[in-house]
Amino acid sequence: MASSAQKPLPPGSFGLPILGETLSFLFDPEFARKRQAQYGPVFKTRILGRPTVVMTGPEANQFLLSTNMDCFSWREGWPGTFKELLGESLFLQEGEEHHRNRKLLMPAFHGPALVGYIDTMQRLTDRYARRWEEMGQFTWFDEMKQLTFDIASTLLLGSEPGAETAQLSRWFTELTNGLFAPPIRWGWTTFGRAISARDRLLDHIEQVVKARQAHPTHDALGLLVQSEDEEGNRLSIEEIKVQALLMLFAGHETTTSMLTSLVMALAQHPDVWEKARQEQEALMAASGPVALEQIRQMPYLDQIVKEVERLYPPVAGGFRGVVKAFEFNGYRVPEGWMALYRIDAAHRDRTIYTSPESFDPDRFSPDRAEHKRSDFSLVGFGGGPRVCLGLAFAQLEIKLVAAHLLRHYTWELVPNQDLHMISIPTLRPKSGLNVVFKKRDHAQAQAAA
Repeated sequence: MASSAQKPLPPGSFGLPILGETLSFLFDPEFARKRQAQYGPVFKTRILGRPTVVMTGPEANQFLLSTNMDCFSWREGWPGTFKELLGESLFLQEGEEHHRNRKLLMPAFHGPALVGYIDTMQRLTDRYARRWEEMGQFTWFDEMKQLTFDIASTLLLGSEPGAETAQLSRWFTELTNGLFAPPIRWGWTTFGRAISARDRLLDHIEQVVKARQAHPTHDALGLLVQSEDEEGNRLSIEEIKVQALLMLFAGHETTTSMLTSLVMALAQHPDVWEKARQEQEALMAASGPVALEQIRQMPYLDQIVKEVERLYPPVAGGFRGVVKAFEFNGYRVPEGWMALYRIDAAHRDRTIYTSPESFDPDRFSPDRAEHKRSDFSLVGFGGGPRVCLGLAFAQLEIKLVAAHLLRHYTWELVPNQDLHMISIPTLRPKSGLNVVFKKRDHAQAQAAA
């Protein structure tokens, strides 16, 4: 039997000296699929300046996210631009530090806090929907981004929608644009503007934190300021600032992507749309406005959200630094490499999902439950001990927005637009999704039924 040192490195190519295959990775959306077709489910490459193993499938997801977590580092996995722009937040923390801070952040995203967020989510969704009705035609990705940022900044920072949140949103867009940009700091460069936007955001958050310390509130930041562990320890202002920056980033980027994909998919699949509408009509007739209890009574909408997560995951994969050499599927991976697990590959695995390229929410129905054929086969929000802290927050927001739109509005895709999906920084249609939007005629819909 071969020793670990004798086992081969994964197949693949390191590409060009220094540059490796970075350009193909960044600009060819089919890069990983092509390499997987050529080399198999585990292959090597060189991207972002480091030798990298790409691992695909549910077994690989479980290996990285759960059973062999000790071989990997979050902090060492992500590019330096992420570390600099998002700071030493929960995203990059590990071990006891991560465990302590995750516990302190938890109350803001679960239980009673979520119940308290529903009215604000509904109020802002209704305000935006009325504005969209007046606009008639618009690009929905941009509008969704404004809505989700208003929800995130209102609930997480206590900001009221208006000029202030519009400015914060613009700064966030500049910050996000710098995540995969060359780290050139001159003020006119993409990365230089991202650094400047980050500093402005942190200055704003610091002022809000000081106000919360003086006058406690019940928004997420207020809860975070007051949160204590068993020993009475609290987060410092600097810790709160970077955690709040991460919460704002995570609280609207991926949600925007999923909501845009959801409304696009509904427009493309009228049979799914009609079934989802009927579910909402029945709930409206039974108990009126959406409440947390109603959210639990939307099994078909839940299937749609899962199918959007599967077919249109906001990010295609996750990076980890290899801090301990390991073996996987007969290959050895040295310490110091980078590991990339492919979310989209597991989501399109034909051994798990029937006709994986098609949009089919019924695959998540109780009688089919295809995702239960294998653990870690649906990982749009991660998995294992470090599953996304904001998962419940995001799912609540997505379902509330979708339910409101299904109940009261209808829309059509503008013809001849480019719906090819681009993936950086998060998945979205190239056109941004141009739609014609209008109020739904309930009397006419009931007569047709």
